[in-house]
Amino acid sequence: MNGGVASLRIEALDIWLAGRKLLACPALEVPAGQVLTVMGPSGAGKSTLLAFLSGALEPAFTATGRVWLDGVEVGRLPAARRRIGLLFQDDPLFPHLSVAGNLSFGLPATVRGRATRTARIAAALDQAEMPGFGPRDPATLSGGQRARVALLRALLAEPRALLLDEPFSRLDAALRGRVRDFTFARIREAHIPAVLVTHDPADAEAACGPVLQLHQGQLAPGWTGGAGCG
Repeated sequence: MNGGVASLRIEALDIWLAGRKLLACPALEVPAGQVLTVMGPSGAGKSTLLAFLSGALEPAFTATGRVWLDGVEVGRLPAARRRIGLLFQDDPLFPHLSVAGNLSFGLPATVRGRATRTARIAAALDQAEMPGFGPRDPATLSGGQRARVALLRALLAEPRALLLDEPFSRLDAALRGRVRDFTFARIREAHIPAVLVTHDPADAEAACGPVLQLHQGQLAPGWTGGAGCG
């Protein structure tokens, strides 16, 4: 779904709120196809990091530092121009659109022609083991199916990086592992860097990448490089 990029790189990041430093990250790099897992207690700065990377940091915050994506500095670009996809714990599928309609919403304008767009959507659904689901109402999908459609929509937009904020937390144990494996496989296939925020060590293990432990906005001694799986 994507040609892939070189890496996502952060340099000398500091984020402040009301004169208090919330997050400090001297240097960090996530290669294409790798998932960086960010863990830590509530309030450690995980969501603040994702907001900064996506361009959604609220004006009350002050941030310094640089973000590079595919060799381009994107830290000062508006969110719409960064081409960084987002996936949250809630799968916000549009209830007034069919499954195919939701996926079509993710396709970039450069994918033109009804036949081409329809074929792209059908291929994505086949990949998710959901052939023929295009006309379905999202309300009729299971939790795992909704999660897969939300991921497909994010990837069909051809992001240059993907941010995942507790995307598996609302799935039951029977679904969680399957959806998690599907998600990480699609990220590797798209060859894009990804950042995963989670409280579940099993998510970090399945991601097969480095783990960043945050504590009170600082990189904790638990930072590991992650040798990968297999």
